[in-house]
Amino acid sequence: MLIEVIVQGAEDAKVAEEFGANRLELVMAMTEGGLTPSYGVIKDVVRAVSIPVHVMVRPHGYSFTYSEDDKRVILEDIKVCKELGAAGIVFGSLTENGEIDETFLKKVIETSDGMKITFHRAIDEAKDIIEAYKILQKYSDSIHTVLTSGGEPKALDGIENLKAMLALSHEKPSPVIMPGSGLSHNNIVELHQKLKATEYHFGSAVRVNGKFSEPINGNTIKTIRELIN
Repeated sequence: MLIEVIVQGAEDAKVAEEFGANRLELVMAMTEGGLTPSYGVIKDVVRAVSIPVHVMVRPHGYSFTYSEDDKRVILEDIKVCKELGAAGIVFGSLTENGEIDETFLKKVIETSDGMKITFHRAIDEAKDIIEAYKILQKYSDSIHTVLTSGGEPKALDGIENLKAMLALSHEKPSPVIMPGSGLSHNNIVELHQKLKATEYHFGSAVRVNGKFSEPINGNTIKTIRELIN
């Protein structure tokens, strides 16, 4: 069972690794929904741990539809992530019609040059989440994971879509469905019994007082690991 944890710096990263996280999503500005970290933070975190670090590549929190200027920035940030040794990137982009922006996605895949790609919760804002996932299945050689709450604010509310996406993922080579949003040690057993996913994503629920402004509580990660193994 793979547990991914959101981290914001090297201290977070070391604690998460020590207490059982298998992979880290490195993000800054969580009040904006999560944006690209600085060069220095990426370098610091990659050096601090031995588990994979996937870096959020998102220039602003306004939407998941990007201008040409935004796209240039995204591609440059991906190059920096690779240079600094990140194992992967976390990215998502939609057209103004709420569909996967395939044209830009192809450029992102080319620029990532072998790094792992997680397509993030932009998919939850697609006009048809199931069709959006079918599009991503075409790129399973490059997109390894889809982080999603099933099109709802919280994963427990998106169970039916998550089940449908997981079923699709078992039919042919596909990105792994990784449920996220609202997951905690209080509900992970219920969620796992319903979904039987192989990867889960945790954010504020593994922090002191459930706040991103507080440090990671390693014992909570340890508890989650014990509950689902």
